[in-house]
Amino acid sequence: MAAKLNLSHLRYFWAVAHAGGLTRAAEQLNLSQSAVSVQLQKLEHQVGHRLFERVGKKLLLTEAGKIALDYADSIFRAGDELLSTLKGQPIESRQVLRVGALTTLSRNFQLEFLRPLIGRSDVELVVRSGTMRDLLAQLEAHTIDVVLATSAAPRDARTPLRNYLIAQQPVSLVGRPRGRRKRFRFPADVATMPLLLPSLDSEIRTAFDRLLEIAGIRPNILAEVDDMAMLRLLARERDAVTLVPPIVVRDELASGVLVEYCRIKDVQETFYAIVQRRRFPSRLLTELLKNA
Repeated sequence: MAAKLNLSHLRYFWAVAHAGGLTRAAEQLNLSQSAVSVQLQKLEHQVGHRLFERVGKKLLLTEAGKIALDYADSIFRAGDELLSTLKGQPIESRQVLRVGALTTLSRNFQLEFLRPLIGRSDVELVVRSGTMRDLLAQLEAHTIDVVLATSAAPRDARTPLRNYLIAQQPVSLVGRPRGRRKRFRFPADVATMPLLLPSLDSEIRTAFDRLLEIAGIRPNILAEVDDMAMLRLLARERDAVTLVPPIVVRDELASGVLVEYCRIKDVQETFYAIVQRRRFPSRLLTELLKNA
């Protein structure tokens, strides 16, 4: 018969994880640090995994510790739910998925990727924005479950990262309706019109610049923008040609505020989901990746 989990040990672990260290947890529990440490060691022995690792003066959760904390939260939340239910105030249990997205990533794309989970009463979505470096650091620390980006994360034999190509979107030149003007010709007309472009850090910008260089065209750049939401707003406000994946301006194209001048055949925007190789993968994330 398998040994039963000692909830007292789990409670001490839960307190340390939320307090951020042994000292504060011991004060909250009114126990000595050594007593709390012993309880943690007993729990680690029972589950067969280290739950914390010491980095400098900090205790950081391991992957197993992150999983254990999720379960501990659920267990102790269930106790609160029991009391609330018996008092006539039921609380719904919810799973949590923590998503990191590049600040520059299309909001429309994020919405489409997360749509299967949006509105589910049993799911709480936490979405954070940031730079690639910051998000990958959070992924490594297990504070987020997945990073959404437009390029794959660098990998080597020692990097526990996996890149999933989840979508490829066409890229177009769009702008305000042109009335009775002649049909837009690419690349010739690019030389005579102001352009709104993604920043030089963008892979679609690099591919687009290569096409213009081959055609011998020096573009008249009105603005370079590293935020797709801002690029969308500028496309609506200025009489210019904007290089953008149509999904970014989907609503404007549908309403006729913007029109697609031409699709750039040799340029595509790629979307990746970056995860860590995990012994305990998130079921919600697995569901999203299958849908994607």
